[in-house]
Amino acid sequence: MIMFVIEGEFKAGREWERFRKRVPSQNERTAIERIYSLVGSQHGLKRNLIKIHSVREER
Repeated sequence: MIMFVIEGEFKAGREWERFRKRVPSQNERTAIERIYSLVGSQHGLKRNLIKIHSVREER
């Protein structure tokens, strides 16, 4: 598995809050899906309230 570092922001009340998460994944696409799932379930958000700014492989 490859570790991906994903940075973005999500809507927290009236403000946008930044996040940076590391997730193991087979590829970039599944890493992004995993982030939508994790952040969405932790904060009770739908995908349109989560913005992904960057995805990179961690070496």
